[in-house]
Amino acid sequence: MEYVVAAVILLVVLIAGAVGLVVPRMRRRELPPQGGTTTLEKPAVDEQAPPVVVPPVRDEELPPLIVEEKPEPVEVKPEIEQPEPTAGRLVRLRARLSRSQNMFGRGLLSVLSRDHLDEDAWEEIEDTLITADVGVEATQVIVERLRERVRVLGTRTAAEVRAQLAEELTAALEPDMDRALKTAPHDGRPGVMMVVGVNGAGKTTTCGKIGRVLIADGRSVLFGAADTFRAAAAEQLATWGERVGAETVRGPEGADPASVAFDAVKRGIEIGVDTVVIDTAGRLQNKVGLMDELGKVKRVVEKHGPVDETLLILDATTGQNGLEQARVFTEVVDVTGVVLTKLDGTAKGGIVIAVQRKLGIPVKLVGLGEGPDDLAPFEPAAFVEALLGGAA
Repeated sequence: MEYVVAAVILLVVLIAGAVGLVVPRMRRRELPPQGGTTTLEKPAVDEQAPPVVVPPVRDEELPPLIVEEKPEPVEVKPEIEQPEPTAGRLVRLRARLSRSQNMFGRGLLSVLSRDHLDEDAWEEIEDTLITADVGVEATQVIVERLRERVRVLGTRTAAEVRAQLAEELTAALEPDMDRALKTAPHDGRPGVMMVVGVNGAGKTTTCGKIGRVLIADGRSVLFGAADTFRAAAAEQLATWGERVGAETVRGPEGADPASVAFDAVKRGIEIGVDTVVIDTAGRLQNKVGLMDELGKVKRVVEKHGPVDETLLILDATTGQNGLEQARVFTEVVDVTGVVLTKLDGTAKGGIVIAVQRKLGIPVKLVGLGEGPDDLAPFEPAAFVEALLGGAA
């Protein structure tokens, strides 16, 4: 009996516990969800209401599709520069040349200022002229003529001797030589100019400056980039052309330079420019194969007609070595004029006299600095004044 009572009590306890667990869960289901969220009830549907029919939208009723057009990239062309006039340019640049030649001028001034010009004084004058690369033969002739004038005229002052020396140097430069650039169009084609020289003389830069000289004097110009061994040379020449509005004809790197030069003249004929300036690759005068190639370039170009001007670029700092360069290039391509560069950093300007005396080739242009317009037509009297510098 006791076991039956205990079992009933245990059963009652278990039932009570189970009820206690179930009832709270049922109550929690009836509570609204926490966090402020509400459950949306579905709207009641009136089954008696007729269905809503949405008519299809036709294409012509749609608003036009707005497509934002991207503006096409605008090519910014470089501003065309106007080179400064060439008339009197050498006079304007004279001070710069005088500064670079001041040692030459001071050396002469110290000698010419003496009360009496004895044999030692004349030897010093000779040495100074030779140091300036006037050349031994030319120096001997100039000094001998100067000594005779001083003796005959009885010159006493340094200023008088300096003036007479200036006259002798100017005479040695043969001021009556034709220094005009032959660049005018003729016979239905442009004037053709070839630019030649050794490596490092500054040919490509000088080509660009020559183009500016011609444009300043009223010519229209086209460049031919026949230096196909250096890709940078063609890029550099094209940049010079863009600055002054001149077209540049070029070929792929390693192309036949004669073919590029030929195409440049052909293009110049087609568009009717006044002058075609052809840049050639630098080459040492003792490299026979390269010099023969230069001769080929000229022969191919001359299928259009004669080359009117062949300018040799000489670096003034090379001194007497420039004479040998000039001689070999003249034999290969018949040089008609010399452009003397880098005169702003040397006291070797006397090379002008040596070149003209030895080869009979006129110096037509001189470079006096790094600026784009620092290339000037050569004027013998103004050059001598700058060469003598402070000697007064």
